[in-house]
Amino acid sequence: MWSSDMGIDLGTANTLVHVRGRGIVLDEPSVVAVSRRTGQVLSVG
Repeated sequence: MWSSDMGIDLGTANTLVHVRGRGIVLDEPSVVAVSRRTGQVLSVG
C-alpha cells in the first residue's frame, strides 16, 4: 500500500526507505551485479 507516510530515496549508492514514526526501515545497496548466464547474484554494493 502506498502512503504519504513513507519516503523512498533511490540514491546513487544506497536505497533508503523512511517510514514516519519508525525512521529508516531499509538501507540497502542500489547496485546489484547479476550473471547474464546463470542469473545468479554476483555482487551487491
